[in-house]
Amino acid sequence: MGDKKAPALPRKVYEKELLRLQTELVKLQEWVRAGGVRLVVVFEGRDAAGKGGTIKRVAEYLNPRVARIAALPKPTERERTQWYFQRYVEQLPAAGEIVLFDRSWYNRAGVEHVMGFCTKEEHQRFLRQCPIFERMLVEDGILLRKYWFSVSDAEQQERFRRRLEDPVRRWKLSPMDLESITRWEAYSRAKDEMLVHTDVAEAPWYIVESDDKRRARLNMIAHLLDSVPYHDVPPPVLELPDRPPSTGYERTPRDLQTYVPDHTVNL
Repeated sequence: MGDKKAPALPRKVYEKELLRLQTELVKLQEWVRAGGVRLVVVFEGRDAAGKGGTIKRVAEYLNPRVARIAALPKPTERERTQWYFQRYVEQLPAAGEIVLFDRSWYNRAGVEHVMGFCTKEEHQRFLRQCPIFERMLVEDGILLRKYWFSVSDAEQQERFRRRLEDPVRRWKLSPMDLESITRWEAYSRAKDEMLVHTDVAEAPWYIVESDDKRRARLNMIAHLLDSVPYHDVPPPVLELPDRPPSTGYERTPRDLQTYVPDHTVNL
């Protein structure tokens, strides 16, 4: 993209294009469902890089029975004794499903490695096994797309500040997020090493410049759509039936039921 910063994308332009892309995502969903396709999309990147907001826009109009978000908590004591990839395998899609990984098995290459939650041997084993694991997924027919959201240190700092001051987004900040500020270079080195080992031809990484959230969302969704050979699946023909005449049913009196108070009368 070069060093020159692109001008801010006007909201009307952004919203119009987002709706167009979301309409295409619905077509993609129907192609996945009708064709028994299995699609996995991995969202990774630094804290506050815009992954969550993008996932929200991707899933906004999709059928949750077809497309679901996998955002796993930290592993249980039992899961810690399993093969590292095991709990992620359980989240993989069946035929006709899409899974959006809000962080994924790459936790081991990032936060676990930098924060010391895994040993050096476990980290190195992950880097060796991950390309093999992903090649197995692709060989079995899963469509795998991996996106790394890249944000500058200055923009990340500003987003943290806004979250800290916003009562409805304060929950997004954790001590781990703030710790990432002091370990910026360590995360950078971990990311570079991860890409060296896991950016393979069968499952390449795609980098999303995300200092501008609007551009990042549009660019990521457009790329995903362009990378999948979906086509329009004709919807079933539906007709709204006529409402049958009344057979004498009478609604239960209102005073026999408990209604939610009308909060809006006081606005």
